Amino acid sequence: MKFIDEYRDAEIAQQWLTAIDNITTRSWNIMEVCGGQTHNLIKYGIDQLLPNNINLIHGPGCPVCVTPLHIIDKALEIAKQQDVIFCSFGDMLRVPGSKDDLLNLKANGADIRIVYSPLDSLKLAQDYPNKELVFFGVGFETTAPTVALTLYQAKQLSLKNFSVLASHVRVPPVMKVLLDDKNHLVQGFLGAGHVCTVMGYHEYIPLAKDYQIPIVITGFEPVDLLQGIYFCIKQLEMGQYQVENQYSRVVNQQGNQPAQKLLHQVFDVVDQQWRGLGMIPQSGLAICAAYDKWNAEHRFSVANIKTQEPIECRSGDILKGLLKPNACPEFAKTCRPEHPLGATMVSSEGACSAYYRYRSHD
Repeated sequence: MKFIDEYRDAEIAQQWLTAIDNITTRSWNIMEVCGGQTHNLIKYGIDQLLPNNINLIHGPGCPVCVTPLHIIDKALEIAKQQDVIFCSFGDMLRVPGSKDDLLNLKANGADIRIVYSPLDSLKLAQDYPNKELVFFGVGFETTAPTVALTLYQAKQLSLKNFSVLASHVRVPPVMKVLLDDKNHLVQGFLGAGHVCTVMGYHEYIPLAKDYQIPIVITGFEPVDLLQGIYFCIKQLEMGQYQVENQYSRVVNQQGNQPAQKLLHQVFDVVDQQWRGLGMIPQSGLAICAAYDKWNAEHRFSVANIKTQEPIECRSGDILKGLLKPNACPEFAKTCRPEHPLGATMVSSEGACSAYYRYRSHD
């Protein structure tokens, strides 16, 4: 399959591994920002094939993982109400709230449905005019435009029984917060290719310049990842600190401008709480006043729900790249996919999930 098979070619991958080995003269710490990259790095064993002095550290690139606990509790409160059909992507169902999760609510009779697009929930709202349809919108700038389009369509249709519980976050602000942490280990970044498909990479240029750190926008297949690592190490070895675009077959500097325009029309940029990371300035996308009628947080009066994150879950340190999942004392013991302490164990992009699925832990 074009753009897939050639990026999984073992011979080409070995050539990039050899090239990486040839240019590496010292130890380097490289953080991949995206959870999809994390899973493929672990799934294909790329982290174990690299030279021993190249350390890959896993960043906060899983939007499910960084969704704050109080948002999960708001979702649970809405989902259990009578006459509500609560729609979500599948990877949100096992994410633990303070006392429950959506999958358990569904098992106990709540009408919770997995959809593959927020527009599916819009169709359900039209099919069930006597029900309240709520879509749980979670994600980075990658998925936010589809939610923005859904809200736009709901307004055009004047739908009265549809709303969105939104928890969308932006990548550049969290990268800045990581670099401002005096304990950070990051010397180079593999940038999130899918996010940059939408947003471009112009926001990363001042980050690379101000923090003197290379950022390589990278795809997700094995050859993509190895090439991105090579570009990053080459810059580090040469003392260069630029934004480089490995994923040029998909990403350009300005991104998808119609999608960006729609985002700006429907959402406001706000300060946002991140699970395990705290409040990050200008890192969230909140439904703007013009679309408040379709804001589930206000429609169901759950805005004031507050919660405390469990102290036994070390997901914050994992999301900062300060701890590998299998170094957590609870990993594969008290924290397993069937009984997770945090979202990093159950999300399809969570680092703990990747280690549990693809590494020996018994």
